[in-house]
Amino acid sequence: LSHINRLVYRHTGRFMLLDLATQRHLELVSSAIDGSSRGTLLSVLDLTRTAMGGRKLRHWILFPLLDLSEVGARHEAVEELVEDFPRRREIRSHLEAIHDFERIVSRANLGTVNARELLALRNSLKVFPELHRFLIPARFPLLKGMGGRWDDCTDLHGLLSTALAEDPPLTLREGGLIREGYHAELDELRHIRQEGRGWIARIEANERTRTGISSLKVRHNKVFGYYIEVTNKYRDAVPADYIRKQTLVGAERFITPELKEYEAKVLGAEDRARTLEYEIFQEIRLHVSACTRRLQEMGGMIAELDVLASLAEVAHSRHYTRPTMTHGDALEIRQGRHPVVEAEGTDAQFIPNDTFLDPKSQQIVLLTGPNMAGKSTYLRQVALITLMAHMGGFVPAEEATIPLVDRIFTRVGAQDYLIKGQSTFMVEMSEAANILHNATPKSLVILDEIGRGTSTYDGLSIAWAMVEYLHNEEGKQAKTLFATHYHELTELSSLFSRVQNFTFAVREWKDQIVFLRRLIPGGADRSYGIQVARLAGIPLPVIARAKEVLAGLEAADGKKRRLSPGRSKGGKEREDVEQLSLFSSAPGSLFGEILSLDVDRLTPVEALNILSQLKAKAQELRGS
Repeated sequence: LSHINRLVYRHTGRFMLLDLATQRHLELVSSAIDGSSRGTLLSVLDLTRTAMGGRKLRHWILFPLLDLSEVGARHEAVEELVEDFPRRREIRSHLEAIHDFERIVSRANLGTVNARELLALRNSLKVFPELHRFLIPARFPLLKGMGGRWDDCTDLHGLLSTALAEDPPLTLREGGLIREGYHAELDELRHIRQEGRGWIARIEANERTRTGISSLKVRHNKVFGYYIEVTNKYRDAVPADYIRKQTLVGAERFITPELKEYEAKVLGAEDRARTLEYEIFQEIRLHVSACTRRLQEMGGMIAELDVLASLAEVAHSRHYTRPTMTHGDALEIRQGRHPVVEAEGTDAQFIPNDTFLDPKSQQIVLLTGPNMAGKSTYLRQVALITLMAHMGGFVPAEEATIPLVDRIFTRVGAQDYLIKGQSTFMVEMSEAANILHNATPKSLVILDEIGRGTSTYDGLSIAWAMVEYLHNEEGKQAKTLFATHYHELTELSSLFSRVQNFTFAVREWKDQIVFLRRLIPGGADRSYGIQVARLAGIPLPVIARAKEVLAGLEAADGKKRRLSPGRSKGGKEREDVEQLSLFSSAPGSLFGEILSLDVDRLTPVEALNILSQLKAKAQELRGS
């Protein structure tokens, strides 16, 4: 483990904490569909040219910074590279020649590196001085600091260039690893080996002339070494000094003292050359291992330069802007866009939207509107822009002021964890519990459709209580975006000063809806579920009956909604359907009374009296 130079303590206060649920919901580095990187934030930002840069970028995404000066240094470096296209192009071009030498160095320390990998290291080292040249004129501290710490490693490059053959084999014990002229003894042994092969050819020609046997051949195998083979036709012409070694069906094999003497010299040189070459290679490997710290430091700088150049390239090509990072509390994004949706792109132009969150005036945004209007995209968009700013990149917006955020929490989507015995609703509540326990006023909370995994009233009650908790609980008042289909929650804006309603604009046209994708103040009063169902391909008879049911519900009394009877295809009269609105005036009052009760302070007698009163009111409502 000589390649492990030190253990680095990763202080949690230096990085934004992103739990696994948030990483999964935002699809930062792996897709929720197939686990690949396609359709993720990583896929949009990864224009790196080296394997080391790709790993570094992944780390930056999963560990955004919380130190304003560190974040600012990255933003400055990206800005410098965005503005200097020729230098950025040259840097990225030279980075293409860099192999994954961090892995090569690790293999050198483990003793498993081969000659071709060291050749790749040599080719990488060749680029170091060129990259250094582009760092010398840097204006900002991060790139300037790299230039000051840069190590061209010319000594190691010289050794590998002088010692290694240009096209070495993968195996280490068959020779061909070391360049001719590097080691005198090895050169001499190679010369003997080559001369020996020439001598074998000459002895074959001489013996043919001496014996008159035109088919005589000198051959070699691992059992006998070198031998002379004569066919049976010429067996009687074999000289007396030939020593028979083997008789075959059609030929006989012989040796001579002269042949065996030279064989010993040639084969000995060949064996010694292979052994010596392997020893020389091991010395080179040890020299590379001795340079581990230098190479690891260079690998870190090259990876960082690669990521910065990649972020600059993305910012330039996709028209991202540098965010303003602050120690304040207000988050403001003007004309923000979802980086992945925009990059994946359809023919339709992405509609940007503004965002404003401020603990003093607009801490919680309640977002209502139909499915497909863009709510979930917008929620993730705000989270991703915030994360991109913290990792040191530019953001897809015209302008963005982002406060330091200690954590981004998300609760979006629906998923069963059957292997853990958890239902969709249990998963949802577990993730919601994590948010409520750990959120702080410095956190950003993204909640999408809380409560939809259970009954309407249960879900609505939980969602209502969560908004109240995040608004009122000291130390939990996080900046929150809360998307919901419970339109009753829009009443919270009149009850709590820092809750504001927003919705996505839609336009109705000829019994159809057009999603405008534009965020506007106010709450939605309709979900347009039937129209969305038709767009999804629900059969028309189902759509028609759904309209009948909806019309009956909307026409019914606010306290007691009764569906007008209709006829089924078979003529059977449909049963009445009754649904009470939880937050219509009278039931809302009843609900408020229940919420206001302090059950811990009630005596048994008081509890019975109150229960009797509530029952009487409920019966009165039912009969009205």
